[in-house]
Amino acid sequence: MRAHEQVRAEDGTEEPFASFGLYGTPGTDEFWAAATPASVPFGKGGWVTLFLWRGSPAVIEFESWSEPVPLLRWRDTDCWYAEVPMPERLRVTYRFLAGDASYADPFNPVGAGGDRSIVATPDAPPQPHWPAVDAADVLPLPRTRIRWAGGLLGGRRTVRVHPAGGGGPVVLLLDGDDWLYLHPAMTAFDAAVAAGDMPPVTLVFLPAKDRQAEFGCRPELWEAVRDELLPLVAECGVPADLDRLVVAGQSLGGLSAMYAATEFPELVSRVACQSGSFWWTPEAADLPDPLGGPVGGAIAARLRERPAPAGLRIAFDLGEHETRMRPHCELVETLTAESGATVRVSRSAAGHDRAGWRQAMLRDVAWALA
Repeated sequence: MRAHEQVRAEDGTEEPFASFGLYGTPGTDEFWAAATPASVPFGKGGWVTLFLWRGSPAVIEFESWSEPVPLLRWRDTDCWYAEVPMPERLRVTYRFLAGDASYADPFNPVGAGGDRSIVATPDAPPQPHWPAVDAADVLPLPRTRIRWAGGLLGGRRTVRVHPAGGGGPVVLLLDGDDWLYLHPAMTAFDAAVAAGDMPPVTLVFLPAKDRQAEFGCRPELWEAVRDELLPLVAECGVPADLDRLVVAGQSLGGLSAMYAATEFPELVSRVACQSGSFWWTPEAADLPDPLGGPVGGAIAARLRERPAPAGLRIAFDLGEHETRMRPHCELVETLTAESGATVRVSRSAAGHDRAGWRQAMLRDVAWALA
């Protein structure tokens, strides 16, 4: 049932989105001043969420959850809208595609970088310590940066270092630029430490130049971290306990973190892994359906041959709406636990999306250090 088929104001004018708490005639200044995404119950436990766009035809693109949704125009106004059914417990990143450009939602104060926004259904759990950041905001950056050039990985990259709460065990954040420029990880970790939800830590934001090459099950990245990056961190002037290292990785980064824990146990024994790409095999990227190969991929095969180190402490998290990832992740979780490692398993109210990973990462890093 569509709300705009039901409601009229007392004066007889149509208020098509009144059931979403948005009153007034679409296209008026009053209407746009109050516009914001809104959800109402729909079906058995689900929701329908109203999205609004002003001025021109557009499509909503969701991150790893739904096919793109074209917006409809309300009459002959400048109001374009979509009423999107959503399941229970969902937090998702999205953007508007209009013409040849992409845009954040101008009516949503929760952004993720300059051209994306985040929306959550009312039953999605809160994300303590993560501030709502508008898409136009410039996120703060750590003062300390390391110029890492040449070596095993070649090329140049800038690694940022931040002592949350004065510094402590090193937390290596894979895909570090995403946590610098899209999601305010520095602010979130500072808040978690200040609230007593995490001990002081030293964040090391490691950017990826070629995720497919660097995060596959290859030793070069972790040899470079061990022999080149961590010595640079030790020399950068920021307090850092290099003997207590936590690696936080998502998707291919989660795969790489798990690989490091199995192949470099003297380096990596604490891991926060969100939605690890455990479908990965050396051949998977060339297949028409990369997730359709052996369940658990190369990591499961490795764990069958050689169990994970008993000293490993690893937290696995997966989005509740990642149905095709689930068999791969569940097998790796089971095999790791059977190895004798200390394992935590949880599920987040999201799909394959940093909007869900960010709270899991914060929580699981704290658990890994407990």
